[in-house]
Amino acid sequence: MNDRVAIIGAGWAGCASAVEAIDNGFDVTLFEASRIPGGRARKTVIEGMTLDNGQHILLGAYSKTLQMMAQVGIDTDAAFLRLPLQMHYPPLSGAMNFETPRLPAPLHLAVGLFKTKGLAWEDKIALARFFTACRHIRWDIGTDRPLVRLLEQFWQTPRLYGLLWRPLCMASMNTTPEKASAQVFLSILKDSLGARRHASDMLLPKMDLSAIFPEKAIDHLTRHGGKIRMGETVRELDHDETGWTVNGDGNQRYDAVIVATSAAGAASLLKDKIDVSLLSQFEFEPISTCYLKYPESVRLDRPFYALTDNPDKKEWGQYVFDRGHLMHDQPGLLAVVVSVSSAVDEADKGTLDADIARQLAKAFKRPELEKPLWSRIITEKRATFSCTPGLERPAAVTEKNGLFLAGDYLRKDYPATLESAISSGIACAKILSKRQLK
Repeated sequence: MNDRVAIIGAGWAGCASAVEAIDNGFDVTLFEASRIPGGRARKTVIEGMTLDNGQHILLGAYSKTLQMMAQVGIDTDAAFLRLPLQMHYPPLSGAMNFETPRLPAPLHLAVGLFKTKGLAWEDKIALARFFTACRHIRWDIGTDRPLVRLLEQFWQTPRLYGLLWRPLCMASMNTTPEKASAQVFLSILKDSLGARRHASDMLLPKMDLSAIFPEKAIDHLTRHGGKIRMGETVRELDHDETGWTVNGDGNQRYDAVIVATSAAGAASLLKDKIDVSLLSQFEFEPISTCYLKYPESVRLDRPFYALTDNPDKKEWGQYVFDRGHLMHDQPGLLAVVVSVSSAVDEADKGTLDADIARQLAKAFKRPELEKPLWSRIITEKRATFSCTPGLERPAAVTEKNGLFLAGDYLRKDYPATLESAISSGIACAKILSKRQLK
């Protein structure tokens, strides 16, 4: 019987594994090197304000994530601002304004597309053709290829590419369309735009990312007898016929170990235990979030807007969020997301916040946005793996008895998202449960 489980890493995958395992009767010990759970999606404190290490949007299609949150006692209606699928650019910019009405699918897409402003009929027909073709082939293109090739195949216009497909790809995959897997991108569209209307809803967190799941998961574990070892880095795993030990502690043995760190962390920890070639082959992309604080009177008309980025003009941001719409104690705080922020030249990193402030002032035609009271940039250097065509990913079950993997890099039909992390964590615990019953 695999009764005693050590889980390495209290990111979203590790927390999901721990919750699912303890709810299935396992004796769980959760190890985390940091003092704050959440991994690459967690809270931080800047200028006395509780912020996140990166601004996130979730989708209504993230069913495993929403179920897991409910499992640990999160009221998801209170935790998120739920918006219909939309892509609004700043007023007076002359760019696209698209929003789906609350109608049954796929009628919501058809009506939303018909009413979209900023697109010519040529663009709308091309977009309708694309979705019709994807439904016809059931969102499966057979041989994978870069997304830009698929868009060319279906005659997507330059305006659609710039205002819709590129920003959607960057936001969902943190990979440029020139490199991104078209099949994985279609998997996201299938689960959101190709499903029920609510699956395409956009969910904006109304609390910090640690509070929205990881901290509740820790509380759940504590209430159910789990052991939490925060601030403890796991540097050594040993295995013999009696089980597993962590960091040489022979007094505590485990029947199974779930390594729920990043792929790079797992490769380093397990290089003497298993073949880590698949874990070591990932390329990573950073994401930067620029926080800009203005007087409390500064407010955008919507909770978020898309931005037209242009690196040649030092306009780096792709989305801006008004956190005053989301959290009552953060009026005047804007968060601008720069996906694939490796594109920012080394020489421009020192002026990135000033460049973004100028971009906002220009985009909204509001000169006051060029001079924030303060600004801070948070960069997750390995925020996601580069999700390229045909990328081979590891399985949760390793060749070593009792050793399993969980993480956002495992699920083959999704990029590195919170849903991927949660899903992999749940799946890993379910594998343990099935083996326990044998």
